[in-house]
Amino acid sequence: MLGLLTSNYLINVGFLAWISAQVAKTILHYLVTGRWVSERMFGAGGMPSSHSALVCSITIGMVRKMGFDSPEFALALTLAAVVMYDAMGVRRAAGEHAKVINKLMFGFQFLDLTRLAQEDEEEEQKLIDPEQEKLKEFLGHTPFEVLGGALLGILIAMIVPVK
Repeated sequence: MLGLLTSNYLINVGFLAWISAQVAKTILHYLVTGRWVSERMFGAGGMPSSHSALVCSITIGMVRKMGFDSPEFALALTLAAVVMYDAMGVRRAAGEHAKVINKLMFGFQFLDLTRLAQEDEEEEQKLIDPEQEKLKEFLGHTPFEVLGGALLGILIAMIVPVK
């Protein structure tokens, strides 16, 4: 079974590009913040975009295998454009919304809740749920992060020999 998967050039370059981007993202996050966050290895967002690296490596791999005039290349290119547009648009906006919601939700912890509790204990529970986890803020990408992932994917697809 593993032999079947590793015999596919497009799967190989896609996986290699994705894992390379995730490793680079984790290391870059450590270098910038000084904190090792293992969630960066599998999480979305950050530099470089692993989604962009994946789809661009497959797109370039498709060109190398099938040619510019193939329907497979057209499909891969369209998919890459949609994924990268989504990463910079919808997912990035969702991450920005998560930041604002987290500030609103967890900013209440600085209020004098004892006064609120005396007024209405049920209202306090509505304000802060101790079980509430922060929303994930690393969801989308800046155009620079998408470009970084795209270039990494293209480079990997150009380096890995076509089978």
